[in-house]
Amino acid sequence: MTCSVCSNLFAIARRLAPVAALAVAVAGCQTTQPIEATGSIGAASVAAPQANGDWRRAAEAWGDRYRADPHNAEAAINYAAALRGNGQRSQAVAVLEQTAIAHPKNMAVLGAYGRALADVGDYKQALDVLNRAHTPDQPDWRVLSVQGAVLDQMGKHDEAQRYYATALRIVPDEPSVLSNLGLSYALSKDLVRAESTLRRASTQGSSDARVRQNLALVVGLQGRFGEAEGIARADLPSDEAAANVAYLRQMLAQQNGWKNPTAQAAKPPVRAQGS
Repeated sequence: MTCSVCSNLFAIARRLAPVAALAVAVAGCQTTQPIEATGSIGAASVAAPQANGDWRRAAEAWGDRYRADPHNAEAAINYAAALRGNGQRSQAVAVLEQTAIAHPKNMAVLGAYGRALADVGDYKQALDVLNRAHTPDQPDWRVLSVQGAVLDQMGKHDEAQRYYATALRIVPDEPSVLSNLGLSYALSKDLVRAESTLRRASTQGSSDARVRQNLALVVGLQGRFGEAEGIARADLPSDEAAANVAYLRQMLAQQNGWKNPTAQAAKPPVRAQGS
């Protein structure tokens, strides 16, 4: 079980930053989507995140190719990515499950399948599949980042952070991995380290709105609401940024564990009984 504080942070992040990592934030070979916070895995040909209408059109196009040849790994991966973008996560799992059976050693298929399993909350099986999506002698930093995100969802933050550290040895300063690491620190209630890591991520040239929204979340969790709103305004309309910060204020006021997050930043998370 994840700790109660983690659950609260996930809820806040989903409300404040639906484009950010924690929704939790794990399509394609791009930096977005539900489980992997800002990192993800799959085939290099998978399309970047799109608007809902574009996802629907992509699902139709790739679905036609997949149905014409269900054993085509590229078609299956892209079809599943479009399904996930369209919110059809269980269907994406079903597509990739069959493809993984047909291609049991295809690393891209296994990576996409593991991510899809994590999307629907099947974390144990997701880790089992992701472990087969790369090898110790040829590690894939994207897979490592997703494995870390899955472990964070399971409340295993120290272990998750080791996976991110390994990924960063392969791709130093990769903003998607740094963003995941920063969120992992936040879930551990180490908000000072979370902020510094997310600021580091935001300075990278390839960073995007998801990283900045994660930074705004962590700054807000420390009670610096004006600064958080300023960061959020870089990518959101002023009224939406203000509404997000107002929601964060309300959530913090209701949660004893986050009433004074700065003072508690160095404390270990409070775990629910049986976790």
